[in-house]
Amino acid sequence: MLEGQVALVTGGSRGIGRAIALRLAAAGAHVVVNYYLNREAGEKTLAEVQIHGVKGALLQADMKDPGQIRTLLAAVGEQFGRLDILVSNAASGVFRPAHALTAKHWDWMMNTHPRAFLLCAQAALPLMRSGGRMVAVSSIGSQRTIPQYAGMGASKAALESLTRYLAVEYGPLGIAVNGVSGGAVSTESWQQLAESNSVLEGIARRTPAGRIARPEDIADVVLFLCSSAAEMIRGQVIIVDGGYSITT
Repeated sequence: MLEGQVALVTGGSRGIGRAIALRLAAAGAHVVVNYYLNREAGEKTLAEVQIHGVKGALLQADMKDPGQIRTLLAAVGEQFGRLDILVSNAASGVFRPAHALTAKHWDWMMNTHPRAFLLCAQAALPLMRSGGRMVAVSSIGSQRTIPQYAGMGASKAALESLTRYLAVEYGPLGIAVNGVSGGAVSTESWQQLAESNSVLEGIARRTPAGRIARPEDIADVVLFLCSSAAEMIRGQVIIVDGGYSITT
């Protein structure tokens, strides 16, 4: 499906990013796995990518740092000479109510999510040909209120708005830009919330699909958006939550 294409997955060493990297590799894409701090996890994911017989690379970069983003995309160009797929997945922030957020917290989340996607997209553009794909990974906290999620939710909402603007501006260049919004996905980040297990169990009970989403569920939709079958989907944010968001 994606044979010979080159993909970059930011925050690709663990969780949703890892699942996306492996899905793209299984579809034949060469995958650049970006990580920030956990090199061991990155190396493990890279090894799993290469099991599929494709090329892989592991590159460190902090998505909050514009200089490191430019260096990251330059390295992709040097090693592969092109980029067909950009998945902006790296996520980081704090779980606090709005009144407890500081300016530093706000900048941290805005820089990690919408600004990082913008800067990655700008730096990726010279490497992309017509037929390129950009996908931003968001969450339903962008549209629905979640306790202690004000800063993350606002930054994800900005990310989705940027997705629509880029879809319009990059469309004439043959580049499709879309987003995938996950509901509650069982990853390590949920462990930052108190009583996370009981919260997830409650969400699963109210989800029509009967369970919460897995990282692989998000990865499946990202893969679809990167395929030729999604050619006429532009500027959309597809919700993957098993139907939870339509029940509450």
